[in-house]
Amino acid sequence: MLLAQPGTIGPLRLRNRVVMAPMGTNYSTTDGLSTERDKLYYAERARGGVAMIMTEAMVVTEHARPHHNSLCVYHDRFIPGLASIVEAIKQHGAFVCGQLNHRGALLRRSVLGMEPVGPSPWKNPGTGDVVRPLAIPEVAAIQQLFVDAARRLWQAGYDGVEIHAGNGYLFQQFLTPRINQRTDRYGGSFDNRARLLLETVARVKDALPDFPLVVRLSAREFCEGSYTDEEVIELSRRLERAGVAALDISGGSNESPQLSKYCIQPPSFPRGCLAPYSRPIKQAVSIPVLVAGRLVDPEDAEAVLREGCADFVSIGRALYADPHWCLKAFGEVKAAIRKCVACNVCYERLTLEKDVACVHNPMIGTEFEALEHAEPQLFPHVRARRPRRVLVLGAGVSGVEAARVLAGRGHQVEIWEKSPRVGGQIHLAVAAPDKKEVEPIWSYRWEQVRRFKVPVKTAVTVTVQAIRDLAPDFVIIATGARPGPTPFDTSALDPAVKVVQAWDYLADPKSLPSDARVTVVGGGMVGVEAADLLTERGARVAIVEILAVLAQGMARNNRLELLERLERRGATMLTLTRIEHVLGKTLTVRTQDAAPRTLDAGEYLMIAAGAQPEREVVATVEAAGVPYALVGDCYRAGDFLSCLRDAWMVALSVDRRFREAHLPARTRVSGGSD
Repeated sequence: MLLAQPGTIGPLRLRNRVVMAPMGTNYSTTDGLSTERDKLYYAERARGGVAMIMTEAMVVTEHARPHHNSLCVYHDRFIPGLASIVEAIKQHGAFVCGQLNHRGALLRRSVLGMEPVGPSPWKNPGTGDVVRPLAIPEVAAIQQLFVDAARRLWQAGYDGVEIHAGNGYLFQQFLTPRINQRTDRYGGSFDNRARLLLETVARVKDALPDFPLVVRLSAREFCEGSYTDEEVIELSRRLERAGVAALDISGGSNESPQLSKYCIQPPSFPRGCLAPYSRPIKQAVSIPVLVAGRLVDPEDAEAVLREGCADFVSIGRALYADPHWCLKAFGEVKAAIRKCVACNVCYERLTLEKDVACVHNPMIGTEFEALEHAEPQLFPHVRARRPRRVLVLGAGVSGVEAARVLAGRGHQVEIWEKSPRVGGQIHLAVAAPDKKEVEPIWSYRWEQVRRFKVPVKTAVTVTVQAIRDLAPDFVIIATGARPGPTPFDTSALDPAVKVVQAWDYLADPKSLPSDARVTVVGGGMVGVEAADLLTERGARVAIVEILAVLAQGMARNNRLELLERLERRGATMLTLTRIEHVLGKTLTVRTQDAAPRTLDAGEYLMIAAGAQPEREVVATVEAAGVPYALVGDCYRAGDFLSCLRDAWMVALSVDRRFREAHLPARTRVSGGSD
């Protein structure tokens, strides 16, 4: 594989062509100090085989913090903690490069009271914050902040430094004429707009001439009034002449979801989507070029290298999903890769000031995402000392995940499923447009369970006697959820209007005519995805949602693109709207404080009113007298992240549950719990 071949960036000889992209975590302390959690996170990815790790964007001044828990490097007090991260990474043979950033106009007043600053007066489209233009002395001071921060990285043992000049942040704000309206030496002509970056590069190189310097650029902004392709190519040539060791290519801007989707792509974007924009840059320079952008499979990355679009690949979200991506890609770990599904929950959590998480890898940032826990079947020493017989009720994602972990640790596992087929709600999750990318959430787990030869029985009626005959030591109940009931009385509805559940439609899209007129009641993720599929097939759709936001649980980049599709197809989308009553073919609705009005119900009334835990089997398990735990939607209706986290951790807990037999009687835990 080209991907597995060594390569060089400046004086650094990398063991392969995979660089971990600089991605936020929010794992640091609130005052910017690194933590043991940071170390675990980065060390596991170095252990997983990447050649170089770009640590997340670090703050060069206390006045430009992007998150409550962002890593900082604006003072010498941060050096020891960063040095500990470097040591943890280097123990596994990877180089480490630190990214430095200043968000400029994208700083948020709502986060630690940061003042947005930029080249010119502007308004942040994402927050509405007014941006104060920087005076020339402030520009010089910011340049010195980057020099000082680079020096601290060098002192902490980093192998290089990256200046973030893309994705809509300060240097890109100066570069783009749509934001930079200055009339001094930092505005107007291309030479002036590029001056801030080129001067900063020169100052860092003067201070640290032997410290490899990488620059990240957005190859294109994907909007009107931006810099041109020719300007980016010319800037790349000038950066090479300035002594930059490599260029790291991304795209778009994080100023708004419309542009952010080119940085953090939704599943509708093709694999390797930024590679065509990196190719002309690579052809224009002789220094190495890295490129990011929907590189999910090793085949995606290999194609980018083979087609001459880059010298290295910058792998981001795929390493959230699987820190051992490289070792699996190179055949050194004989297990399937957990493929990124582009749900963008990771990015959404960071935006909401939460720690980063991954629906496919719910143990990210903990000791339990270590390879021994993630793929226990590969490590005989982690197998249970006393294997237990465990019955898993439910063959959806949660149940199969629990079975995967348990079987990998040597327990005797059997799965019983009530319905005739396995998969649970995964069949609904992949039905909507662009949702086929979600399928690996299921296939990764199901393939392993089949490989472990776990018995799986379908169409099972669970009885007390059947459980006693199996004689399990423990039961994991993963029976999922059922659709919520219709939230209003439909007795006065005209019989010509058919009431259907969104779940039933997603399970069988051909059950409704392609040209049907449908009112979807409930604009959560299920309702909106059902509407997406309906409109794609030609239906005329209206969505009625009581909350202010449609598809509230969906990451904003993905949500915006989906809602834009619905709007283009003519869907009616009503928020803050309640259905008060139904009569004949008419719905009476009220939007906020407005007077009631009527809507034509159409030919079908589709109910998407949330989900309720399915716990019918609990009484049977209790009657059988076997301890149990609820996991996934039957515990609390949630998403893949909560379901898989439940299942993984409860499975790991089985080894510990039976220690209670050695405790004094008064301290023992009895029965089941939810």
